[in-house]
Amino acid sequence: MSNLFILASSGVDRQTIRTDQQEIMVVKMQSRGREVVGLQVGDSDVLRYFSKDASVIELQLDHLQIQCGLSPRFWEGQPEIRDRRLCAWLEQKNFHGKVGDSPISLAMIPSGKNSFRLQPLKMRSQSKPTPVPPPPPLNAA
Repeated sequence: MSNLFILASSGVDRQTIRTDQQEIMVVKMQSRGREVVGLQVGDSDVLRYFSKDASVIELQLDHLQIQCGLSPRFWEGQPEIRDRRLCAWLEQKNFHGKVGDSPISLAMIPSGKNSFRLQPLKMRSQSKPTPVPPPPPLNAA
């Protein structure tokens, strides 16, 4: 995939940005001190991108694909995604020691029904985050 360029920034509650190819959600990494505890999804993005009957979503984390359960609270005003494998991946990414500081934004890109690709955002300027292109796929020999 080529670099994605931002055409418009998100609003106050709506945490979606539009690229030249598609819309992506901007989610916030949640932490407790230096411990990563999950992801926070915007309320309007829950309604727009998540199927109400879904109790599980798939996340693509680089070359790793995991399934994460959605608690009933996800639909009741606490749209958080918590999974130990997700947290381990987020901690492994390190984000240059920023865990525990202000919330870090990530791109959550729809890639199918109840399926999303998660990747860090690279900041071009303070108001225009750009998803970092994913690593090239591994070729099967």
